[in-house]
Amino acid sequence: MRKCRNGKEAANLKTKSGKRRDGLPRVTVLGLIFFVGGTLIFMRLFFLQVASHDKWVALAEDQHNAFMELSAERGEVFMKDSDHEYPLAVNREYMTLYVVPKDTEEKDRTALELAPIVGVDPQIIREKLNRPDDPFEIIKKRLSEEEVTKIKALNLKGVKFLPEKYRYYPAGELASHVIGFASLGENGGTGGYGLEASQDKILRGEAGELRQERDAAGRWIPLSDRDIITAKHGANIHLTLDRVIQFETEKIMHNAVEKYAADRASAIVMDPKTGKILAMASSPQFDPNNYSKVEDYSVFLNPVLSLAYEPGSIMKPITMAIGLEEGKVSPNSEYVDTGVVSISGYNIHNADEKVYGRSTMTKVLDESINTGVIHVEKLVGNATYRDYMKRFGFGEKTGLELPAELPGNTKNLDKTRSDIQFYTASFGQGVTTTPLQMISAYAAMANGGSLMRPQIIERIEYADGKVEERKPEKIRQVLSEQTSKDIGQMLRSVVVNGHGKRADVPGYLVGGKTGTAQVAKGNAKGYEEGISIGSFVGYAPINDPQFVVLVKLDNPKNVEWAESSAAPAFGEIMRFLLEYAKIKPTETQEKATTP
Repeated sequence: MRKCRNGKEAANLKTKSGKRRDGLPRVTVLGLIFFVGGTLIFMRLFFLQVASHDKWVALAEDQHNAFMELSAERGEVFMKDSDHEYPLAVNREYMTLYVVPKDTEEKDRTALELAPIVGVDPQIIREKLNRPDDPFEIIKKRLSEEEVTKIKALNLKGVKFLPEKYRYYPAGELASHVIGFASLGENGGTGGYGLEASQDKILRGEAGELRQERDAAGRWIPLSDRDIITAKHGANIHLTLDRVIQFETEKIMHNAVEKYAADRASAIVMDPKTGKILAMASSPQFDPNNYSKVEDYSVFLNPVLSLAYEPGSIMKPITMAIGLEEGKVSPNSEYVDTGVVSISGYNIHNADEKVYGRSTMTKVLDESINTGVIHVEKLVGNATYRDYMKRFGFGEKTGLELPAELPGNTKNLDKTRSDIQFYTASFGQGVTTTPLQMISAYAAMANGGSLMRPQIIERIEYADGKVEERKPEKIRQVLSEQTSKDIGQMLRSVVVNGHGKRADVPGYLVGGKTGTAQVAKGNAKGYEEGISIGSFVGYAPINDPQFVVLVKLDNPKNVEWAESSAAPAFGEIMRFLLEYAKIKPTETQEKATTP
């Protein structure tokens, strides 16, 4: 307190009117405080909602653009189509529906009108709209064109669309076992089966990264600093498959299933000189666009490399080629067939227990004589025969760029003292192989004796412009040029004089071999009654092979032998190939029938 002149204390006394003697009235002071505070709040709201409106919109746009930058675009897959390329797996654009809560007016109305169109609970939409600090709230992905049209017609503020890409297969079922599928999630998802699975890392690329501050509730802090690491898009893969050959081969296999009431049909077309696969077809197939609707997942497996079987008589030319290469036999070497070979208490007969008497090695293949190839195997010897089987690639994976390949089973040949295992293996029983392994072995016989690695990827084009060309790869030399020529002439004789007549193409030198194999029981010794697998493998023209083809029919119901099912299907494919490649006929009808 301070003293006045009259000695009385002065304590900022007020008058009866409430006014301070030395300042402004209290009401005035409070009014000024509220006025200034209100002005500041109004100015802040005006700045955020009006003056900075465009900034917030840009922030929302920038936010979803960031998501676009972070998403790695899945690489696409192409196959050959004459002088062009045909898309087998691509990325198709769909719209994603999202909202910007700050821009949305009449939130209840917006939620109620969107809900029935997109099939989302209106309460869920309402909750998303009530998040004012988040400028980007997704409502639904993969909108149909009809949904987009209906939503646009509503003309709702704060409701926007974001284009995103998903996996799409333009050819539907074509080459479905080769391509497989990718899950229908964002950016093509993860590959499942086929090339989409085996090459998933290459196709998927690398997603980017977004680093930005969040609040305690985990929401983006809009005005905070943000670091973006741009995504690396996946590579495009170009296949060796020819669309026209693939289509025609699939059609023939589909018809074969219907015609012969088979459980399954498979075929491979290969260039024997390079190992490049021009077609790989199996029936039944599936649509990778709707893979989730498939009830039996076994249909996703590629039968030509994921299902091994006892091949039967198509193994006989392999045995004969080994004998030729070792100099133990020649095409005209003779032996006397008694119709049976007895060993270890077992009697091994020819089909239908036929007896052929004195026969040449060429006739052994013509008539598919079991005891004849046993004779060859005995001359070669078990250890040598086992080594050649390995050299041909049996019992090991080929290394094709597709998943779930089986190596087959040749363990019966590990014990070289067990003669019976080698005798049965010589005509394709007791060992298993895949169609892919078998066609590779025939390609080696066709091309001069070189075992080539099967190839289905032609090249890979990376997002940075780098191109990786896949060159044909020779694994090893298995046979000599002379053996290749001799076995080719013997296979030609099979088509002209033996059980392969229905595989022939008039005017061309076609060679090959039939095989009607029994099916081993799954949980017991012996073979299934009344179930067989028919195969035919061959190549043409014999004097300069351009194509090697394998056809396999599982459990045909209305034919007994492969010469009446797999052989004619092979002939259809080979006829098409020779005409498609514009290979001119070299033989007159009379000359073509002479081996």
